[in-house]
Amino acid sequence: MACRGVHFAITDEDLRALRDAPGDEGVVECIQAIEERWEEGFVCETDKAWDAIHRCLTDGKLGYENGDEPLKWCILGGEQLFQGDGYIIALVTHDRVRVLANALAEVTPEFMALRYWGLPDDYSQPKEAQDLQYTWDWFSGLPELFARARETGRHVIFTVDQ
Repeated sequence: MACRGVHFAITDEDLRALRDAPGDEGVVECIQAIEERWEEGFVCETDKAWDAIHRCLTDGKLGYENGDEPLKWCILGGEQLFQGDGYIIALVTHDRVRVLANALAEVTPEFMALRYWGLPDDYSQPKEAQDLQYTWDWFSGLPELFARARETGRHVIFTVDQ
C-alpha cells in the first residue's frame, strides 16, 4: 500500500452515503466513488507528509486523540469512519471545518519548523531540512482546501491506505 494521504471536500450527499454505508467495505466503495470524481479545487494531496503534518499540528505524536483542537482535526483527529486496519478515513464536519479553516490559515512556515524540529525520536524519518520542506510543501494546499470547504458548505475527509 502506498500510504499517501488525500483530503477531499465532500458534499452533504457524500456524507450521507458514507454514514449509511454498510460497514467498512461500503465506506471504501463510497471513498472510491469520491476519488473517481476528483473534483478540481476540492482535493488536496498530502503524499506521505501527512504523518509529519499531523505531528506538527498536534503534540508531536502520531495518534487519533492527541493535540489540541482545532488543529488536531486536520489529519487524524476527525471522526473515524473506517474501523478496520486497511485504511484511515477521518471526517471533519462542516461545523468544525469553519473553525479549522481559520486555524490553518494562521499556520506559518516558522510555526511548522518549530514544531518539526521538536518532533520526538519516534518520528520515522531523519529530521532534516529537506524533510521539513517536503512537509511544508504538502501542507501548503490544506489551508486553501479547508477555506474552500468552509465557503461552499462542505465537509472534509482525510483518507490514507495503510
